[in-house]
Amino acid sequence: MKKKKKWQKAAAYVLISAFGLIMLYPLIWMVFASVKPSSEVLSSPSLLPSQFHPENFLEGWTMVRPYTFAKFFGNTFFLVISCVLCSLAISLFAGYAFARIDFRFKTFWYSILFLTIMLPATTTLVSRYVIFSEIGWLNTYLPFIVPAVLGVGNGGAFFIYLVAQFIRGIPRELDEAAKIDGCSTLNIILRIILPLSKPSLFSVAIFAFMWNWDDFQNQLIYLTQVDKYTVALAMRTTIDAAGADNWGAVMAMALCSVVPAVVIFFCLQKYFVEGVSTSGLKG
Repeated sequence: MKKKKKWQKAAAYVLISAFGLIMLYPLIWMVFASVKPSSEVLSSPSLLPSQFHPENFLEGWTMVRPYTFAKFFGNTFFLVISCVLCSLAISLFAGYAFARIDFRFKTFWYSILFLTIMLPATTTLVSRYVIFSEIGWLNTYLPFIVPAVLGVGNGGAFFIYLVAQFIRGIPRELDEAAKIDGCSTLNIILRIILPLSKPSLFSVAIFAFMWNWDDFQNQLIYLTQVDKYTVALAMRTTIDAAGADNWGAVMAMALCSVVPAVVIFFCLQKYFVEGVSTSGLKG
């Protein structure tokens, strides 16, 4: 029986490893393609390059003249971090309101929250563009940051729901004890709910970071000047007559563009799993 279990466990590990390798293969291919000669990127069936060309990274870094990718990474980090911080703030306070505070039409507004989760973003694309155009927000980062502040940006309703469900798992006795000690609602949120809700907030941060980092469609619609471009838009500009002749540099910048998201996820994956489970306090 022990030998049989060992063989079953070994078979399971092999199967999982095979599926993992299949899922990671595009990323592995990108890593090797980033150091291949441009002529081999699309023509050679071999995964390994015949010659290593690390200068692809230097060439790709300056492909979008007169700017370098340092400019685009700076724009992207500013936009993404602003949206992440706003999403964290609105998720914490709105989540606490739905989880703890009894107010009129609470069930109705919670139902509206669920409806916005199920509503595809493309259905409001034209109306959002018209509104932002009329108030002069085009070619700025306000169409991304302001919706995040209001909880209607990328994943805003889902973030509020996630944090609210987590807060519901925190015993109300902690709030009541804090009120007896004279704490206001704001102090309860900042001193009690915030520290205990870190797993769910880390999950919100990861989701918000990845979704805003990869949000090519909205960035393409609202940003038109090159000096405001994000990494996703800069990558698009490399696929032109010049970029088609230098696929090695294009793949090098594509690899650089996915590194931040991968690093963020692997650094915070422990908190990500805890947050999604919405387990609240563990006894």
